[in-house]
Amino acid sequence: MSAAQWRRAMNRTAALPVRPRTAVPMPLAAPPAPDPYADSDAPRWLKFLWRSLSARHVFLGAALLIFPFAATPFFTFQVASQALILGIVALSLSFLAGYGGMVSLAQMTVAGIAGYAVAVLGTSSSPEISLGWPWWITVPAAVLIAVAGSTLIGWLSVRTEGIYTIMITLAIGVAFYYLVLQNYSVFNGFQGLRELKAPTFWGIAWRDPLPFYFLSLVCALGSYFLVRYIVRAPFGIVLQGIRDNPRRMASLGYHVVAHRVAAYALSGVIAGVGGVLLAWYNAMMTPGSVGTGWLINLLVIAVLGGVKHPIGAFLGALVFVLLQTFAIDVIDRERFNLVIGGVFLAIVLFSPDGLLGLWAKLRSRFGPQQTLTSPQRRQP
Repeated sequence: MSAAQWRRAMNRTAALPVRPRTAVPMPLAAPPAPDPYADSDAPRWLKFLWRSLSARHVFLGAALLIFPFAATPFFTFQVASQALILGIVALSLSFLAGYGGMVSLAQMTVAGIAGYAVAVLGTSSSPEISLGWPWWITVPAAVLIAVAGSTLIGWLSVRTEGIYTIMITLAIGVAFYYLVLQNYSVFNGFQGLRELKAPTFWGIAWRDPLPFYFLSLVCALGSYFLVRYIVRAPFGIVLQGIRDNPRRMASLGYHVVAHRVAAYALSGVIAGVGGVLLAWYNAMMTPGSVGTGWLINLLVIAVLGGVKHPIGAFLGALVFVLLQTFAIDVIDRERFNLVIGGVFLAIVLFSPDGLLGLWAKLRSRFGPQQTLTSPQRRQP
């Protein structure tokens, strides 16, 4: 192209009319609620609690408080309490998998360690095995033993990734199952330890349906807000960075193995609390409580609700318990695994993020959306 042709082409381009810019539609954002603790010296956890609460949290909390007074003892104890307990144990798995990128199949094993510790250290149907310690010593000791077991499991498995981590934790869970099945001097073999009674204090029998429901609810809320707080704390942010790119985080000076083992220890606290409640709920601990089936069921519960959402563990546990309780009225009891497997496959195929991910997709597609097309349309 000659210089004259280039100048003519540039002149034609400059003569083209300039099209006016159109404003990109912007979603209307609701004004943030005033924060009464923004400029105060309130504790950090209180500021976090205020900023985490929303209208749906208040509505859900009110519904959970009213539910046991409107439902029958069967629904309060067999359905709601069991769903809360399984949700607590599944939350420990969701924390590891969703925020740490570590899928562990040994979380029910950690809960079983806590449950067996309650049976051995406390009172049971086998006085020659149980030590008879009071509950206010037995429960903290059981949780500490569960934390130690979870830390050991993490130390053995965090140096691997992907399918290797899953296989190591599965092997540990199966090994613990055969340990309690074949050991009679400590775990009483296949018969297990029975008559594990929840304590009675403040004049309240905590094994009764209503008190036990509120005990499970308090522990579930504490575990939920603990995870929500941790994932926003510096430790949780570093853990998520390790999940996304461990090599880069190691190059920045963070100890990847130490953070992963610490995450296992924290999950052990949550699973240990769930294991204590599980022992009191069943009033016994047997090898069937920590069998291979429950190791897989816990993963199903976490995936059903949504691994990346803390509340998803409780939603998945509720769906699992409802299917387990009422599916036998429609089909044969032995076909339950087929039903839960079909539901699991449907959720994974249509929404990899679980039921909460499916709800988010439906809400974004069919929910009302308000947009602004230009700044002049904004009301003063």
